[in-house]
Amino acid sequence: MPEVLFRVDLTKPMEEQELPGHNRWHPDIPAVASVNPGDVFRIECKDWTDGQIKNNDDPSDIRDVNLKRVHVLSGPIWVNGVEPGDLLVVDILDIGPLPQAEWGFNGIFARENGGGFLTDHYPDAAKSIWDFHGIYTSSRHIPGIRFAGIMHPGLIGVAPSHDLLDKWNYREKQLVARNPNRIPALANLPDPDSAVLGSLKGAEFDRVAMEAARTIPPRENGGNCDIKNLSKGSRIYFPVFVKGGKLSVGDLHFSQGDGEITFCGAIEMAGYIDLHVDVIKGGMAKYGITKNPVFKPGPVEPRYSDYLVFEGISVDEFSGKQHYLNAHIAYRQACLNAIEYLKQLGFTGEQAYMILGTAPIEGRIGGIVDVPNACCTIAIPTAIFDQNIIPKLL
Repeated sequence: MPEVLFRVDLTKPMEEQELPGHNRWHPDIPAVASVNPGDVFRIECKDWTDGQIKNNDDPSDIRDVNLKRVHVLSGPIWVNGVEPGDLLVVDILDIGPLPQAEWGFNGIFARENGGGFLTDHYPDAAKSIWDFHGIYTSSRHIPGIRFAGIMHPGLIGVAPSHDLLDKWNYREKQLVARNPNRIPALANLPDPDSAVLGSLKGAEFDRVAMEAARTIPPRENGGNCDIKNLSKGSRIYFPVFVKGGKLSVGDLHFSQGDGEITFCGAIEMAGYIDLHVDVIKGGMAKYGITKNPVFKPGPVEPRYSDYLVFEGISVDEFSGKQHYLNAHIAYRQACLNAIEYLKQLGFTGEQAYMILGTAPIEGRIGGIVDVPNACCTIAIPTAIFDQNIIPKLL
């Protein structure tokens, strides 16, 4: 087993860990450990909510979750010799649940507390608990399905520079200003409430807490990209913005459908991840990887080959208004069409919504040039059900 650089005690909140991690992005959060290019190591992670969600049938913890607490990350890890302008190369060697926590959760957040992709249709909190059986999972809350997961880190990234952090905060403040009272908010701005900033204390903690970016969205440093195929065997090329790179990881998922549409949309778990790091000196300029990470997917994923595919187009379901090549609306329509179909098979709308968020569904932009409608698709593996879901000829 690789050396464990970051351990977690699931009974303690992140700030009380032997090495406290963090839940904000800021270049001044101290590194917890250092490694050399070529090293292999293990990182343990709490679930993204820092243990707020319990293995029971009561969705009130989803309803009342403190979203200012998320995401709790393990790190940062300092990579010796890495400097701004380099590419930090990170290989995901292995990933899995912690032995004492072989279960995960999925949730629909309440509209007034986070919401989700379909919050206008499903505004109330709901929860499903998933038990792990090796590579397979099933849920007592959604009978009739079982599938193989594709484990991956929902969130992995490097620290921003001060200049990059300022850019994030400026552009997200401008966005919120367009509709400051919107629920859910258009963006989550810096907020010291519930911040965890590693070993920082006193005045330095207060300063960083006021500046640090929330971890909710993906950005130039990687972060919360929620890419299900970023799994075992994947290699990531991160642009480096600060000395040492300061790599952090968390929000581990047992499985997820493309889009993570319920927001708490994967099967969230506490777990471990084994990483190998290296560096390409001057790689940002050499390869033109300057704005966002690039990754090569690994060879590990479930072998589903038979799908039922649902389409959606850029027409709003409430008003019937035609939009111009709007892939967001088209994907929403594909999801709603799939949910309506699954409801006819005996699932509730909430169960169907959570199936799309947890099972390894394939989301695609089928077409984005044929004015006025973009076409998006949702492909559901038929083998995950214990019934035949294909329409039958009379």
